[in-house]
Amino acid sequence: MGFLAIDESQTGATDSPLQETSWDADISVEVCPMKVRVYIAFLTCASLFAAAQTYGDSAARSNILALEYVWDQAQESRDVRALSAIFDNALVFVDYDGRILTKTEYLERVKSDSSHMEQIVTESMSVLVLGNTAIVVGTYRAKGIENGKPYLRRRRFVDTWMLMGERWVCVAAEATPIPH
Repeated sequence: MGFLAIDESQTGATDSPLQETSWDADISVEVCPMKVRVYIAFLTCASLFAAAQTYGDSAARSNILALEYVWDQAQESRDVRALSAIFDNALVFVDYDGRILTKTEYLERVKSDSSHMEQIVTESMSVLVLGNTAIVVGTYRAKGIENGKPYLRRRRFVDTWMLMGERWVCVAAEATPIPH
């Protein structure tokens, strides 16, 4: 913001309110050097914040990808304790057949004898970080045995993670069948 100065000697203003006046104001704008420095400092801080945010997003992406791989390994080994640690208690999981499972139901299915994933291979994953929320979109192949019969499935998934305090937890997940 500048300082506005009006030279009234050139305005033609008179003391009579009934006289027409001509307003030919000489306007000059003076820039305060201190305000310029503050503005530059603000822009510098904003640039540094943007760079820090990019670094933060990168660290969050790395954490989320690591958690996705932990999920795969825990699923293969039926490690319900590890899965429980990465899922929020309010987890909503939409299964490949459209059923909605709670955290408890999902963990029960993992430890049941009727279904066992022997191998999970992630084919692709991308992470979008939006503040304290991250969305993972990817595909995987799962090989296993269900009800005594072998299967090979390919799925596209969307997992939603939230930063709760200092740790990321999965709050929602969905898996959709895709052709081999």
